[in-house]
Amino acid sequence: MRNKKLFLLIAVLCISALSLTMLTGCGGNKAGTDKNDADSGDQVIRIASGSPLSGPVAQAGEAVKLGAQMAIEEFKGEIEKQGFKVEFVPQDDQADPKMGVALAQKLNSDPSVLAVVGHLNSGVEIPASEVYAKGNLLTTSVASNPSITKRGLKNIAQVFTPDDIEAGNAAKFAADVLKAKTVFVIHDKTAYGQGIADPFKADAENLGMQVVGYEGITPGEVDFSGVVNNIAQKKPDLVYFGGIYVEWGLLVKQMSEKGIKTNMIGGDGVDSPDLVKIAGKYVVGTYYTTPAPDLARTAEGKAWAEKYQQKFSKLPDAYAVFGYEGGVTAMKAIAAAIEANGGKMPTREQVCDATRTLNFQSITGELSFKENGERKKPIGFMLQFKEEKYPGQVVWEGK
Repeated sequence: MRNKKLFLLIAVLCISALSLTMLTGCGGNKAGTDKNDADSGDQVIRIASGSPLSGPVAQAGEAVKLGAQMAIEEFKGEIEKQGFKVEFVPQDDQADPKMGVALAQKLNSDPSVLAVVGHLNSGVEIPASEVYAKGNLLTTSVASNPSITKRGLKNIAQVFTPDDIEAGNAAKFAADVLKAKTVFVIHDKTAYGQGIADPFKADAENLGMQVVGYEGITPGEVDFSGVVNNIAQKKPDLVYFGGIYVEWGLLVKQMSEKGIKTNMIGGDGVDSPDLVKIAGKYVVGTYYTTPAPDLARTAEGKAWAEKYQQKFSKLPDAYAVFGYEGGVTAMKAIAAAIEANGGKMPTREQVCDATRTLNFQSITGELSFKENGERKKPIGFMLQFKEEKYPGQVVWEGK
């Protein structure tokens, strides 16, 4: 009996030791928490990005990531001087709302993450930002749907111009410059695509234009003969598209091959070097709106574009520009929060509050934010492809 009791005691002690070992080695600490331990030296501050790094719009998502990376590398010195180590942790949301929410939950659980640059897609940013709000985690949004800021969340700083403002600029250009009387509106059924097409439609009608067609297409489609035939029949003065460069490139090509001669305007979602690859020679003459200016117009913009191209061996597009501005906003907010907190690690809430005090000059102009997180001075340009080469040339500036 005594031997049996001794055996049971030894077994319990062994199991307890094994359990302790497993807890220590397999996740007793949350991701990143161990690096912020007082005995580990510099405390770690992580800045994440959220954008599609795989799938059909990976080019745009990669640009957001690279822009954010460039900003973080440029501005991390100030934070490191304050005794913190800065790390960049890019995330692939696959342009999928469910994946975006899952990533938001993961980033919320890591206390070392103080900001997220992104997300790119409005359909991802809207639900993900609701999750971030629960953790007071700052998201410097490069998405453009107006509802992103209209919800009044304190954790959002939208560096991109909202779609309703951009759509209004496009409608005004169509009426005042192109003198369009009839328009055909197409969108890709996404939160972004319909979110910019609908206000354009409303503004066009308010300006006296007749909307002769309004159709949605499905992302991933490659044959648009149905909508193209409808456009050929309606013969509009203008075709307007809310969606991404992939489908727009195919639409432009198929309309042109059909012999349709009309003005064509795409929203900022078509602002990509890959549009030229898809549409080829047919891109010449088409227009697109974007909050990103022609960087070559200013010495600062040209220098930044050259630096980006030298660093990543590719031209920066609008997504790179606003990934960069989202990164700069995050870094400046974190630095300001550290200073306001007496040089100590700030809370996420303090970082969010700091964004409302920012006012600085970036590559697209002045960056400061309203109480709801909307950019105070939104900007917008109309560009046209004068040749089969990206980017287009600025032909009009919105007010």
